[in-house]
Amino acid sequence: MGEQPLAGRSIVITRPAGQADSLCAALAALGAEPLRFPLLTISPVSDTAPLEAVARRLGEFSLAFFVSPNAVNFGLDALLRVGPWPAGLAVSTVGKGSEAALAARGFPDVIAPSGGFDSESVLALPTFQSSAVAGQRVLILRGDGGRDLLGDTLRVRGAEVEYLTCYHRSGPTDDPVFLLDRARAGQLDALTLTSSEGLSYLQALPGGEALRGVPVFVPHPRIGERARAAGFATVITTAAGDSGLIEGLVTHFSTRNHNTYPG
Repeated sequence: MGEQPLAGRSIVITRPAGQADSLCAALAALGAEPLRFPLLTISPVSDTAPLEAVARRLGEFSLAFFVSPNAVNFGLDALLRVGPWPAGLAVSTVGKGSEAALAARGFPDVIAPSGGFDSESVLALPTFQSSAVAGQRVLILRGDGGRDLLGDTLRVRGAEVEYLTCYHRSGPTDDPVFLLDRARAGQLDALTLTSSEGLSYLQALPGGEALRGVPVFVPHPRIGERARAAGFATVITTAAGDSGLIEGLVTHFSTRNHNTYPG
């Protein structure tokens, strides 16, 4: 593959600002030109009263689940301002990024799936079975909205579930003109999509149909299904996380040297 298997490849990174640095650096080291276009804008909640109210009764819960690194950072920033983390409150999450964020905040013992990076993987863990959660109170920290599968299933299994909104998500704020112009000129080699919500905002971009000929790389089959349904011609599902996306990109382009795609 050579030392720079992505040399000359222009790859769009759609993660929120502040969450794309490591992926962009890794791609640049492999010779790629990372192009940032955040599809999600992350901001703190304007009303912190609900966070503070939950913080004062954290001891009522037996398990706290953080859905993302944003939930970790925004949630802990608010909760720990009110008081210390209760000694008996277990912490859980999904995804290596969220695990790393928790470790950085002083939570090394985290309940998380070693394989799989979605709610289904979490629900397969022993800690989340009916025998373990029945009668327990579970706090799910997340952004506004999102999948309810985890909470709904835990309720069926006998848990009392409470959601806590730690941050807001909204659409892109950057001007997409540069991205669309490059797509129309055939100067984009790949587009990475790491959330179904981001895909929805991408579909809503005026002129966004220009991107449908660009190969899309996704780290989860569910996102891939939605991308195909949205009309993207080439959708490649990779392994999860940054490493999965990078491996998928390298494999794809190392076997398609000098291939070009319509813009």
